[in-house]
Amino acid sequence: MTPSLPRRIWLPASLALLGVGAAAALHVRAGTDTASGAATRVDLADGKAPGAGEWGYFGGTLGSTQFSPLAQIDRSNVTRLAVAWRYDTGERPTTAGPLVADGTMYVVRDGDSIAALDAATGRQLWIAPHVTDRTRGLSYWQSADLREKRLFVSRDHALHALDAATGAAIPGFGDGGKVDLREGLGRDPARIGSIEPVTGGKVVGDVIVMGSNPGEGYGSPPGDVRAYNVRSGRLVWQFHTIPHPGEAGYETWPADAWKTAGGANNWGGMAIDAARKLVFVGLGAPTYDFWGGDREGANFYADSLVALDLDTGRPVWHFQFVHHDLWDYDLDSSPVLMRVRHRGRVVDAVVQATKQGMVFVFDRATGKPLFPIEERAVPASRMSDEHAWPTQPFSTLPPFARTRFGVADLDPNLPAAERATFAEQIAAARNEGPFTPPGTTDTVEMPGNHGGTNWGMVAADPEAGRFYVASFDLPALLRLEKADAEPAYFATPLQRGQWLYGNTCAICHGAERQGGNGVPSLQGVVGRLGADAVRRLVREGRATMPAFAGSLEPNDIAQIEAYLADPAAAGPARPQAAHSASGPATAASAPAPAARDRWYSSYGYLISPSTALPAIRPPWSTITAYDLNTGTILWQRPLGGTPGYPIAQTGVARSKGGLVVTRGGLVFAASSDDRKIHGYDATTGALLWEAELPAPAQGVPAVYEAGGRQFLAVPAAYHWASGSSPFGPMRRKDGRNGYVVFALPARR
Repeated sequence: MTPSLPRRIWLPASLALLGVGAAAALHVRAGTDTASGAATRVDLADGKAPGAGEWGYFGGTLGSTQFSPLAQIDRSNVTRLAVAWRYDTGERPTTAGPLVADGTMYVVRDGDSIAALDAATGRQLWIAPHVTDRTRGLSYWQSADLREKRLFVSRDHALHALDAATGAAIPGFGDGGKVDLREGLGRDPARIGSIEPVTGGKVVGDVIVMGSNPGEGYGSPPGDVRAYNVRSGRLVWQFHTIPHPGEAGYETWPADAWKTAGGANNWGGMAIDAARKLVFVGLGAPTYDFWGGDREGANFYADSLVALDLDTGRPVWHFQFVHHDLWDYDLDSSPVLMRVRHRGRVVDAVVQATKQGMVFVFDRATGKPLFPIEERAVPASRMSDEHAWPTQPFSTLPPFARTRFGVADLDPNLPAAERATFAEQIAAARNEGPFTPPGTTDTVEMPGNHGGTNWGMVAADPEAGRFYVASFDLPALLRLEKADAEPAYFATPLQRGQWLYGNTCAICHGAERQGGNGVPSLQGVVGRLGADAVRRLVREGRATMPAFAGSLEPNDIAQIEAYLADPAAAGPARPQAAHSASGPATAASAPAPAARDRWYSSYGYLISPSTALPAIRPPWSTITAYDLNTGTILWQRPLGGTPGYPIAQTGVARSKGGLVVTRGGLVFAASSDDRKIHGYDATTGALLWEAELPAPAQGVPAVYEAGGRQFLAVPAAYHWASGSSPFGPMRRKDGRNGYVVFALPARR
């Protein structure tokens, strides 16, 4: 084992961990965007940044503050907010927040199309059909002279450029209007099943900086961060998130891990300091998420905040929040740029919230933490082929989420029989606090791997030093299971498809394909979606489901699809351990699986089968306001309510609606179970206003100005005609997908 880190630690580029210094290393591949082949520099004068009254970035601003300087709507008049207009987006839901620039709002409709709307009235200007997928946000660029305006979207493993005035593809960008994002990752592009990002890149000057979504299974590619020229589509630079030979951090992985390891990707958003020419990216977990016996070491730069030089992509400093991640504790919320008053001086800071319920604050230029960070001893792994890192970083700021969960924390309103079942299960599980490694018996994970915080759930008043984070408390149980060894002979392809399903899919979807508690049922899925769609889902993934193109051959995927089309023809399913995502575990009935090199994790969120609500004592979702000038919590309030629950205003179970802060002294936050948008006093946390939405909110709202009026636009999504969402049945079957836009009454 590598020695543990010191108890107090901060990691600028000049500090050596494991004998590795980042200052001299080249973590990039330079692009060539000129005829001479010389490496390009970012021209900040080439593009015009969105104005103060616009919402031109995912995250609202270049610094991802989700802050609006508009103050027409304030504490005194927020109760007068009413619906100004709505836009229906069709049958398929979307999680994309709206983007507003130059009087036009751009939204995703019907899951894969882009629509342009008049931002003041909602009148549709144009639709570009079937141009994107899996999109939570768009990217926008306009030239300094305003003659050119482009949208950037992702689809089919590629980055596409569209004319923002018409939605038409721009053929001069890349190869026929697109750049293949599978190229240049050191893997066979044909074996990459997922790569296009779910959040939009950040545009500054003449470049767009892109993250990625490479999947979370064995065989996933690395999540390199890349910058492309907005006009030509040519690569400007590429940062290797899993270091190559000769690069800093290479020795924190096994030799040549960059050829086989994956993940370490930016998918929750990024922030850019244009004046310093620094890009701040928060990176995800390495793959596989819950077992790392094949990636011994700390695994730089997974789970790290990295400051990159905007011109070259070279790292300036970094900090790793989880060493050798075994919990899927990736950085899923964007870093946020703001100013704080610290020890008598104003400091330009970057703030990162984590799934672990902690907030970390760094000097933006140097990476030095403004509040102490402690390396604390954590439990060891009990797996013979796994070495968990002996220490992990803990912020000394007060946490915003609960970090421990035991029998005493169970919801007292649970039915007695359920409470007893959960209590027995928790008492039998390994439960040694934060960072307890998973093993072959149940392990409590708190916060669970959905957070803490998640994407879009952080915001700031960047000049006042106030930081806001929404979070949910959802405990999970982890258990590692070794896959069955492949039998030497199968009588039919269907039987092999059954075996592949058992080793690949049943961990989440269940032995009988029944799904449950956030995992969709696969019973009859081929009949509903069609064979081609099912094969694509397995190959490329969707939402929280990883892509399997890197670990399964095309024939494997075809056999899984064939089995799902006619499971009865394959014969009885092999026995499965009863622990799954479908509810409380019972005693395992399956024999010990045969030896194989890879371990997989089944994980279940502790959710009441009768109410579909978390088993932990409420509130389940909260908003926490920090004063980062002093390092204290200003206030913490439950977020929303849950219809039918015995206690009013307790906080919803799971909310991925984003936060927005305004200069009018307001925090707007959406919640899921009660399908509402709420307005809070930014200073006190008092609830001032709320309005019901036609469906649960699942995206970052936008605040903007058009025609002299301030608007609040909220994406209302995840409703399907069947009343179900990709994450399980919703509480109500009525409603519509769309964008709901609020404003003060127009003056006559």
